[in-house]
Amino acid sequence: MSATGKAPSTNRLCSVTLDEGSIGRAGADVEHERATAIYDLLEDNRFAPSNDPQTGPYTLHIALIENRLVLDIKREAGDAVVQHHLSLTPFRKVVKDYFLICESYYEAIRTASPTQIEAIDMGRRGLHNEGSELLRERLKDKIEVDFDTSRRLFTLICALHWKG
Repeated sequence: MSATGKAPSTNRLCSVTLDEGSIGRAGADVEHERATAIYDLLEDNRFAPSNDPQTGPYTLHIALIENRLVLDIKREAGDAVVQHHLSLTPFRKVVKDYFLICESYYEAIRTASPTQIEAIDMGRRGLHNEGSELLRERLKDKIEVDFDTSRRLFTLICALHWKG
């Protein structure tokens, strides 16, 4: 039983890993975002590969290979379910803009007024939402995810993409 008194759904992720070869060096802020996104994702998510005759829970390994996002989905016991390869091209602009505004945000929290920080954070959240919706669109007919799950997955994609 979960904290809400409901039995946890089987259409969920029980483990998420990032490909070590894909991860670039990052500062403490980015490392914290990665860890928080994985923790939050595992605590509450909706994740169901389309056309899977069985249910999860699932494990997810995320990598960047040859300019493609690779989502390797397995059952909790390790049996392969499906592997999706998505072009990163549609994500380039929103990821680049997101990185720029994140850098501004991290700088602002050290020196700017609360009003300036709030304005930058609103822009950051807006870009994050845009990236999350793009991810949901790209996963349509492949993997069913809710908005919060796509937000956390987008954070992890950014964490991998930070290398580039």
